[in-house]
Amino acid sequence: MTIELRHLRAFLAIAEEGNVTRAAARLHVSQPALSRTLRRLEDHLGTRLVDRSTHHLELTPEGHTFRDKAAAALTAFENAVDPAGLRRWPLRVGHNWAALGDHTVPLLRRWDETRPDVPLELLRIDEHTAGLAQGRVDAALLRGTVLPPGFRTEPLLREERVVVMPADNPLASQPRVTLVDLAPHPIALNTVFGTTTLDLWPPSARPTATIEVANTDEWLLAIAAGRALGVTTSATPSNHAHPALVYRPLADAPPVPVVLAWRDGDGHPALPDLVALTHAVLASAAR
Repeated sequence: MTIELRHLRAFLAIAEEGNVTRAAARLHVSQPALSRTLRRLEDHLGTRLVDRSTHHLELTPEGHTFRDKAAAALTAFENAVDPAGLRRWPLRVGHNWAALGDHTVPLLRRWDETRPDVPLELLRIDEHTAGLAQGRVDAALLRGTVLPPGFRTEPLLREERVVVMPADNPLASQPRVTLVDLAPHPIALNTVFGTTTLDLWPPSARPTATIEVANTDEWLLAIAAGRALGVTTSATPSNHAHPALVYRPLADAPPVPVVLAWRDGDGHPALPDLVALTHAVLASAAR
């Protein structure tokens, strides 16, 4: 059997919709036809991608792995046949929430000056790898992320941690805050791509309450509403200023590494230039 793009599109629709009926309607095919397409794909791969034994459709572990590969393959194909891409091949860089912090604008300006032939597109994607695993971007600026095999990373800098709190919180009067200071307060945790977990605290002084959010906007809203405090990095204040929030240094927590990541193998030809220019911008700021 030959795998075709329709097999990938069928599987991805099922994975995204979580329901064969909705996926069939989205693709304008019958449910039996879509089920047969999925079954043929699974037969070809020799593994089950979708668990149909539960009331709600779930991807198997192999299905989760294949989803990223299928999405990357489909994106690569669509980019290759996009007529607009034949004129200028943009370099797409994903990020979760703060890009390169205060260095973002200088990097974009320097890039436009030195590589006007290659558009640099900075895309915020609320996903663990900022779209890199799915092939939505050519590279990604990531914080504290451990990537599976198949990716390369270039260390860029380390950012100090800061505490985010409502301006009327008693801790706002302190010039610096400690982990023990935070323990009595609920903590907002971004469970999708955040850099903070309860492991940051010693076992004897961990916060007793947390609020889980899925993106930066929800995280900021929970803190501004006084429902929780948050821990982030020094890149956040300039990118996410809010009149109801204040930021204070966190005195006793390790910094967060920032890396540029991309896939192994042939990538965008301008990636080496991006790596070199990013280091140059950071070095210039340090002087």
